[in-house]
Amino acid sequence: MNLYAKLQSRAAEGRPLRVGVIGAGKFGAMYIAQVPNTPGVHLVGIADLSPDNARANLARIGWAAERSAAPSLDAALKSGATHVADDWRALVAHPAIDIVVESTGNPIAAVDHALEAFANGKHVVMVTVEADAYCGPILAQKAAAAGVVYSLAYGDQPAIICDLVDWARAAGFRVVAAGRGHKWLPQYAQSTPDTVWQHWGLTPEQAKLGGLNPKMFNSFLDGSKPSIESTAVCNVTGLTPAPEGLRYPPASVDDIPFVMRPRAEGGQLHHKGQVEVISSLETDGRVIPYDIRMGVWVVFEGETEYIRRCFEEYKVRTDPSGRYACLYKRWHLIGLEVGISVASIGVRGEPTGCATGWRADAVAVAKRDLKVGELLDGEGGYTVAGQLRPAEISGAQGLLPLGLAHGWKLTKPITQGTPVRWADVAVDEQSQAVRLRREMERAFAPPAARRDAA
Repeated sequence: MNLYAKLQSRAAEGRPLRVGVIGAGKFGAMYIAQVPNTPGVHLVGIADLSPDNARANLARIGWAAERSAAPSLDAALKSGATHVADDWRALVAHPAIDIVVESTGNPIAAVDHALEAFANGKHVVMVTVEADAYCGPILAQKAAAAGVVYSLAYGDQPAIICDLVDWARAAGFRVVAAGRGHKWLPQYAQSTPDTVWQHWGLTPEQAKLGGLNPKMFNSFLDGSKPSIESTAVCNVTGLTPAPEGLRYPPASVDDIPFVMRPRAEGGQLHHKGQVEVISSLETDGRVIPYDIRMGVWVVFEGETEYIRRCFEEYKVRTDPSGRYACLYKRWHLIGLEVGISVASIGVRGEPTGCATGWRADAVAVAKRDLKVGELLDGEGGYTVAGQLRPAEISGAQGLLPLGLAHGWKLTKPITQGTPVRWADVAVDEQSQAVRLRREMERAFAPPAARRDAA
């Protein structure tokens, strides 16, 4: 509750947190937009594959040209301005950088960036949650070995869900379920970048004006991003998926405690301690009033008669039994909130979410019948969507994580709705991302899955 005061102290002492950003696209730009309003933070450098595009985004968010005109990182440190270039290695290697914000959205590149940052003693805020979903536990382990902090990005839904779970547990409540909202109908699982805007509720013109990427937004719509983000939440909090993955039960905010209770008690949970995603649409497509589409929630339990009576006295919305209650945030502000992670790491040495084990996986599932020789095009594309699975199922069955399902050629045909397995694709076993994933499987998988990965 005192992050702002601590940042003010850093500013007064002339010791700002020195930050480098890799990737100045939509998410990165949203964080950068907040930097001028945040005391005690100096954005020293931005690395982007296209510095011109990065500067265009800076202009779009209202940065004056001179603010990003530092000719080098050293010059940026002296002037208080920001250096923009394409050399991410120079950025993470510079001794003055304290914290690296990885916001490229490219999970393969993000792993390289994180490992290099750890090797150079830098803390990492991992915006690219796709990377965390397929190897977050081993990244967390390597960060700890390097003596640095590895963290999910606050503002993105996984870190905010983890925050709600932590609040409930620290207050003495048992967490029954937690997750996010989503606009969901089963047919969205086959959506492609060609169909995303009609389902999303935007016109192509609105999307173009906002600089919105159809493939990226389709990754939300088709269930890939909810599965990825739920994976990250499980691996941080210890919550686990149902065996069949996400079911997207529809509910209004007020009805979340009613729906998110065990099936034996009239709800839709497979078990207590589950992650789930709530749909903002009824199964027939009707919009639910007062929905949680853009928000996050946690359901917790009043385990004694006294606590349940307190719920009633203070008008807490519960299920009919009075046992299950919900706390929620109806919106999240995405990159505009990443400064919470930067501050938490910089002044407290604490992550805003960091994997503690491998409990869930977002796996690639065919959107249509796929032929031998086709190239997988990753989340939000035309070939596969992500679905959530318990880690023991993914590991034992050799399922391909969605974060690695890009650019690889199929060696076997896959029917629509079938998960893709490692054995179905031509895998580059020398890829650092693949080697890291294999290392994670050996280190964290349950015994049955570990035998499969060996």
